Amino acid sequence: MTQKNNCDRPYGCSVEATLSVIGGRWKPVIIFNLLQNDVLRFGELKKKIEGITQRMLTNQLRELEKDKIVARKVYAEVPPRVEYSLTDYGRTLEPIMISMRDWGAKHMNVKCDESSPLSSNGVNIVPLSKRCDH
Repeated sequence: MTQKNNCDRPYGCSVEATLSVIGGRWKPVIIFNLLQNDVLRFGELKKKIEGITQRMLTNQLRELEKDKIVARKVYAEVPPRVEYSLTDYGRTLEPIMISMRDWGAKHMNVKCDESSPLSSNGVNIVPLSKRCDH
């Protein structure tokens, strides 16, 4: 029996499979907020994510729920209360989210001009206290 590699599957490569679940502007931010807070109501999550619309948050949560990353719990109350949390499967994304956070923190410190000293990989590096203007 021949073993298929990841690139023979419908997604193409495993990176594509990952991005199909957590890719985009908002999904990683939603996941990271749920990692930090365990359970959040819709309004709390919306307040924590600057710039996201109610419609976009609803759509992204639905997609994450469909992919079994997020659990949605509805309480039979008036007004209705809905809470979101990561599933056990969703929590397996924690190392990826931590790596993305760490890489982003380093990236925020990369100077945008050519005048600073280069690191060994050719990237301009500046101290944490300085940031790019654009």
